[in-house]
Amino acid sequence: MATIVTQALSGHAQDRSLKIIAKSLFKELKANGFDSRHIVSLSTELISLVTTELRSDEARSGTPQ
Repeated sequence: MATIVTQALSGHAQDRSLKIIAKSLFKELKANGFDSRHIVSLSTELISLVTTELRSDEARSGTPQ
């Protein structure tokens, strides 16, 4: 369902939505006792997952992304 909603949003609306989600997640993490180090660790893990996916896509397609 979320995929359908996301696909219906324009690029600008998606960017705005991501900023709102990030800010909400940040506030929620801070409110639940996570410090900056933990939030950086979470961010690093997310980037690692995206990087792994991009490399996998690149290997399947045979072209750099």
